[in-house]
Order: sequence, then structure tokens, then C-alpha cells
Amino acid sequence: QRWASSLPMNTLVLFVPQQEAWVVERMGRFHRILEPGLNFLIPLLDRIRYVQSLKEIVIDVPEQSAVSLDNVTLQIDGVLYLRILDPFKASYGVEDPEYAVTQLAQTTMRSELGKLTLDKVFRERESLNSNIVHSINQASDDWGIRCLRYEIKDIHVPPRVKESMQMQVEAERKKRATVLESEGTREAAINVAEGRKQAQILASEGEKAERINNANGEAQAVLLKAEAKSKAIRVLSEALSEQNGNAAASLTVAEQYVSAFSNLAKESNTILLPTNAGDMSSMVTQAMAIYSTLGKTSQKARTSQMNSKRRYNAEEAVCFSYRGSKASLCEQS
Repeated sequence: QRWASSLPMNTLVLFVPQQEAWVVERMGRFHRILEPGLNFLIPLLDRIRYVQSLKEIVIDVPEQSAVSLDNVTLQIDGVLYLRILDPFKASYGVEDPEYAVTQLAQTTMRSELGKLTLDKVFRERESLNSNIVHSINQASDDWGIRCLRYEIKDIHVPPRVKESMQMQVEAERKKRATVLESEGTREAAINVAEGRKQAQILASEGEKAERINNANGEAQAVLLKAEAKSKAIRVLSEALSEQNGNAAASLTVAEQYVSAFSNLAKESNTILLPTNAGDMSSMVTQAMAIYSTLGKTSQKARTSQMNSKRRYNAEEAVCFSYRGSKASLCEQS
């Protein structure tokens, strides 16, 4: 009952505090509103009827019960913040502004809670506060009061509903844990598979490179062996063409015969020997005869090839000298 307590008396000269509005009646009828500072009134005729504070007022809304859209009974309370904008309407528009605004906040809160389910009441708390403020301002414009904001303090649910909500939260957390664990297992399996794939690829590439290197090495070894053999044959041919080359060849054949004869019967028990196996001179003589025969055959082939080339060159020269009148003879030849 802030408006009815300790009203100032008319003492002709009055000092109104800042952020207050004094409503003056003259002979029982509204006269004017005193502004902060120095003011003068007529005794006995003027009377200060209401004192309105222009500061922001905080009103505690008592706890009340409300039913949500899914038929859950809630116990809810809040805090209302308002300010008087028109002292005249606040004095003469309603008998008790605080009581009227409090009742309006309670009824609006019950109405807004009936539009939401229990889960949305907790999630949409901010939108619920703004809807209550908007509804209060629509009705309080005629009272000269402006609701600035409304805040819900506590929401109490029945014990059974609270237990079910707790079970729901635990189930949701278990679900998230299971999902996260399965995702972790899947990622681990994918990583292991990727690792094995990369390992196989690298192993195959290494094996490929090893085979290529081995093939290159074998090819180079074959080339080197062929070059060495060709050089050895060339050196041997040069040595045979020199003086006493046949004697050196005979000595080499004799050494190889002795070495091969000493290795007989080491790998097999069955041996076929010529009748004169112990006569080394005859074996060397036979080998040198074969070599001489092959040499003569190759020499004859080279000689015949050179004679054919010389004959062809001679015929070409004759045809060139008799060209012209004897062209038919050259053609026949």
C-alpha cells in the first residue's frame, strides 16, 4: 500500500524529490501534478492525493500452479519489472496498480504455459518471458504502467515427472555414448584398413622396384659377360695369329684335357672312355687337327668371298669402259 502511506501535508511551500510525481487535487478534483523541485500550494483548497514513484519497480510474483499442453502440473514463480509512465492514469485508472499488474502477470503466465509442452517450457524460456511482457503491456496501457521485462525464477515439476525426466536424460546420454563409441570403432576400422591398403601398395611398389633393379643388374651382367667374352675371343684370335700360336693352343688344350680327365667319375659311376684315354699326345693331336680343319675351312670361305668380290668389281669396270656402243654386251654379261 505504497500510495496510501505517509502522504505529505500541504504547507504552502513544498519540495518534490527527483523521480517522484505528486498528484494534487483542488476541492476534491484533479488539479495538477507537481514536478520535482520547488512548488507552491494553496492551503485548505489543495491536497496531495497520490505520490507516484517514477523509478523502475520490482514486483515479486507469487508461486502459482499451471498446466502445460501435455497435462503436466507445474509450480512456477517470477519477477516483474515495471515503470510508471503516466502518473494520472496510474492514480485514477486503477485502484491498486501493483495488485492489478501482479494478477495480470499470473493469469498471463498460466495462459502462455498452457500453449507449450513441458520440454518447450525449459527450452523456450526466453520466448515465454517476452510473450508474457507483450500480453501485460497490451492490458496495462490504460493504467499508465509499462512492463519492462518479466523473468521466471523457478519451475517445479512433480517428483514422478522429475524422475522420468532424469531417466530420459540418462537414456539420451547413453545413446550419445553408444553412438560415439560406434563412430570411434568405425573410424578405427577405416584407419586400420587404410593402413593395410597403403602397406600393401608400398610393398608391391618395393617388390616392383626390386624386380626392376634385379632385371637391370642381370641385363648389365649379361652385357658385361658378353663384352668380356668378345674381348677374350679377340685376344685369343690375335694370339693365335702370332708366331707359335698353335703351340700355345695345343698347350691349353692339353691342360684342359688333363683337368677334365681328373674330374671324371666324381658325379656319376658310369663313364664312357675312348680306347686311347691314356694317350694324351694323340688326344691333343686330334683336337689340333679339328681346329686346323675348321681354320682352313674358314680361310677358304674368306678367300672365295674375296675372289667373288674382285670378279664383280672387274666386270663393273669392263662395263663402264665399253659403255655406249657395246651397251647390249654389258647388259648380257
